[in-house]
Formats: sequence, structure tokens, C-alpha cells
Amino acid sequence: MPVAMGRDYGDYQRRRNQIIRKGRKWFRNLCNKWRSEQWIPEMRLGDTEFKFMDGRRVEFADTLVRFSKPVFHGVEYDRLGWVSSTVIEYGGVKVIHTSDVQGAVIEDYADWIIKENPNILFMDGPPTYLFGYVVNRLNFNRTTENTCRIIREADKAELIIYDHHLMRDPLFRKRMEEVYKVAEASHKRVMSAAEYLGKEIIALKVGKKKGKSAQL
Repeated sequence: MPVAMGRDYGDYQRRRNQIIRKGRKWFRNLCNKWRSEQWIPEMRLGDTEFKFMDGRRVEFADTLVRFSKPVFHGVEYDRLGWVSSTVIEYGGVKVIHTSDVQGAVIEDYADWIIKENPNILFMDGPPTYLFGYVVNRLNFNRTTENTCRIIREADKAELIIYDHHLMRDPLFRKRMEEVYKVAEASHKRVMSAAEYLGKEIIALKVGKKKGKSAQL
């Protein structure tokens, strides 16, 4: 994560360095544990074959599916675990599903998406409904900046579909106002999967019942 680690976070830098050192120590200890224990192997049961797809690719007729190496489930050294992003290519169209990276909070992940330059991007937004618990203001701002950069620089990405984390927040449009402004200026579409299918967004439906408005 050279890009993320090379940033200057101003007044927060000292605290960030402490968090990174602690996280790196935890991660190295975990790596040592992984190396010392036996893990479940790849296997075949009847006609079914089980494989670990991290960093691999597979072709089905004219469809190519690629999987990223493990990436953090959120910020650097996040203890929630790891996920793999998926790239699907067919007929000259490329689709990326970022998986649980919490809205590309890490700059290096945003760089990877821009380099891949997909036509369609499924991206989980930041878990804004967990402000102060999982997400702080600094990392929320990072996510917003990275998403705006993806919209501006990934010129083929005409459709960005938010899913998962962000869509649990009735105020998601207000939270990500800057992203929607940049998308409009860049002539890109940003929407939820529900909106793409012409359906009502569940979080907004629940918010109405509780007397909340997504426009607050």
C-alpha cells in the first residue's frame, strides 16, 4: 500500500502512525500463526472441485473471470478480515465488483480500479451508518476523495452501482453529495442496484416509516 502509506495526514499523522504500527504487529503475528498451522487444502468431492481463487483467473467459454489478491476489509490492517475483488470480462465489456473494501478507502485500491477502467463498477460504499464506531471523519473523507477520483479518471466507467454498506443508511445521498455532484459533472451514472432495477431502496422505505428523510 505505498500510496496510502506515503500520504501526509497532517495533525492526525502521529495517531495514524501508532495505529499502523499496532496493526502491522498484529498482522505479522497472524502471518506467523498461518505459517505454523495446517489449513484446509483444495479438494475435489465427486464432480465438485474446491479452489482458493485469490489472485487467480478462470475462463468459461468467452467469459474471463479474474480475482484480486486478498485486500483489506476496510482500512489498512483492518481486523475484520480480507476479501477479493472480482473482474468479469465478456464481449468487450468489463465489470468489477469491489467486494467489502468499504468504498475504496485505501488509495492503492482506487488506483487499481482506475487502471482496470471497467465499464460497470459495483462498489460498496463506506458504512456511514457506523460513524464513530467503524468509520471516522478522516477515512470517510478518504473514501469520498477516492471515489470522486475513480469517477473522473476511469473514463470507461459510465455506470457506478453502490451496494452493501452505504445502502443501509437512509441519508446516503446527503453523505455522498460530493460523489453525486462529480458524477453529474462527468456525465456518469451513480445509483443503487435497486434504482437500476426500478425498485424502491429499502433504507429509504424504512426511513419513511421512522419519519426520516434522506434529503435532510
